[in-house]
Amino acid sequence: MPSLAVLFQYLLPKRALTSLIGRCASSASGALTTAAIRWFAGRYGVNMAEAAEPDLARYATFNDFFTRALRDGVRPLAASERICPVDGAVSLCGAIEGGQIIQAKGHRYTVTALVGGDAAIASRFTDGSFATIYLSPRDYHRIHMPCAGRLVRMLHVPGALFSVNPTTARGVPGLFARNERVVCLFEGARGPFVMVLVGATIVGSMATVWHGTVNPPRPGVIRSWEYAAEGADAVHLAQGAEMGRFLLGSTVVMLFPTRVPFRPDWQPGHPVRMGEPM
Repeated sequence: MPSLAVLFQYLLPKRALTSLIGRCASSASGALTTAAIRWFAGRYGVNMAEAAEPDLARYATFNDFFTRALRDGVRPLAASERICPVDGAVSLCGAIEGGQIIQAKGHRYTVTALVGGDAAIASRFTDGSFATIYLSPRDYHRIHMPCAGRLVRMLHVPGALFSVNPTTARGVPGLFARNERVVCLFEGARGPFVMVLVGATIVGSMATVWHGTVNPPRPGVIRSWEYAAEGADAVHLAQGAEMGRFLLGSTVVMLFPTRVPFRPDWQPGHPVRMGEPM
């Protein structure tokens, strides 16, 4: 039986609330904005000593603060085939079995559903590996490349806007394949890999470095973009390079085509930092 907090989300006007918060977060309201940022930083224990701009009063909007850059050198990149792309906490990681991904105890969803119903993409990860990382409000919210790759395709998949915190993940079936999301397919040195940016309640938008803001708009249908291997439209990103960002927190799901030997301490709830080995 889902908790009352989860059941309440079914009744909550999530899209209207998200649109309202998104407009407020992008508004430059002077002292009011600074006060909101100070409250948020104190409430969630945000470590501003790591920020490139530690002065909270220097951020014109809440979104500027939330997507703040880090100081050079605070996230060194490990000498590893794959590195963690974000700051956050491990939700789950492990093997994809027969195209099924574990969301939480008692809940699974399919790779096909996650990637917006695209069977051709899903077929490449049927018996691969996945890693799901939750970004809390206090975390750094830029997303980086786990390994070098060339962008092949991006999809914006419409969906719900449930919270993606651990409690909701345990209570809402198919959560990550149900929420709005941006699916990015890359080709790397060891084959394809996918980065899925999962939206959530009050996540005003998601953006990538090659496209800018992906949502809004929210037209209610799947949108798709394909990218050339060479030429002016080609997108090649190095390991550790920024690939996107969340405006307010959410979750990243990664897919790899083969079994990945994740670190033994990558257990549910384990805190992770961008740049550390997987």
